[in-house]
Amino acid sequence: MRERALWLGLLVLPPLFWAGNAVIGRAVVGEMPPLALTFWRWTLAFALILPFTARDMVANRALLLARWRLLAVLALFSVAAYNTFLYLAVQTTTAVNATLVGTSLPVVMLVLSRLWLGEPIRPRQGAGILVAALGLLAIVARGEPDRLLSIAFTPGDGLMLVATASWAIYSVLLRRHPLPLGGFTLLAVLIGAGLPMILPFYLWELAVSGGFAASPANLGAIAYTAIFASLAAYYFWNGGVMKVGAATAGLFTYLIPLFAALLAVPLLGEAVRWYHLAGGGLIFAGIGLAGRR
Repeated sequence: MRERALWLGLLVLPPLFWAGNAVIGRAVVGEMPPLALTFWRWTLAFALILPFTARDMVANRALLLARWRLLAVLALFSVAAYNTFLYLAVQTTTAVNATLVGTSLPVVMLVLSRLWLGEPIRPRQGAGILVAALGLLAIVARGEPDRLLSIAFTPGDGLMLVATASWAIYSVLLRRHPLPLGGFTLLAVLIGAGLPMILPFYLWELAVSGGFAASPANLGAIAYTAIFASLAAYYFWNGGVMKVGAATAGLFTYLIPLFAALLAVPLLGEAVRWYHLAGGGLIFAGIGLAGRR
């Protein structure tokens, strides 16, 4: 129980890092093409993690070769697909719309966990999802329900839905097919398998739209997404999914819009409003309700 409680606390970190990822992805629109950000983010992350995991990867080469199909599927839905579609989505959709589409993730993970893992949908879990969703909608609507009726959807919202479904599939597969590898070793393997999947599309984008300027802002975006949104976030997410289950972990994604709103205070000069606090309280309450055994 103590270990479970620890991982419930650590699962707060991935939404925080991913909120920053979404803010940065939106901020570099027009400065850095989406596939360029995806490719160089993972290239830097791989270069940073490989020296610490290469020996373990060699020691587990028999396991990696035996499970290469599973590893390829996990890499496809996580490293290759999720962030690529996320960065493509924010080219044409607003943060509010992306947030609304992202609210489907806990529900999709809950259903997939029931179908693929046989995990029961407990009444407390359903109630927690509802409470957390109400908190999220309070933030999105800024305390004014009429705002939800005036939101228009764009093609980017469809791409965000694909990204959301991709991440749900990855998380549930990770829970269904656990691998006896260390967290960083597994992440290094997934990055190594996912980069070749991204490369052809990046080269196509490079030929069509060109590269990007090596400005401090662009290089800083790559550094943040590689270190925090990639290495740290994936490590804590993978560990959390294994310890508390995919369905419960999925609830923590409701924190992303809350953290995004809080990050907008120092980065964009926005103010914290009462609906941020009220919505955040409901989200944490929903997570606490659904996360209890």
